[in-house]
Amino acid sequence: MRSILLPVVTALALGSASLAMAAGATTTDGTIKSIDKKAHSVTLSDGSTYSMPKTVKLKAFKVGEKVAVTWEQKGKVNEATALVAVKG
Repeated sequence: MRSILLPVVTALALGSASLAMAAGATTTDGTIKSIDKKAHSVTLSDGSTYSMPKTVKLKAFKVGEKVAVTWEQKGKVNEATALVAVKG
């Protein structure tokens, strides 16, 4: 029994660590292709769309601006937690 317990516990620990890493926020750099103020979302030039929280002031950004989006995927929606301008 003891010889089986250690490999099982190790496998579970490694598996849960992988899930925790996958659930974390991601940061993506890109150029704004469009801003939808009604839906409060931003689409980047690669076609990816991010739903912005109400705390992000979309008026401060413009089409063509380079930005970094911090986001998490919730179901089929890319929910952003931050949007910042990037120089360069």
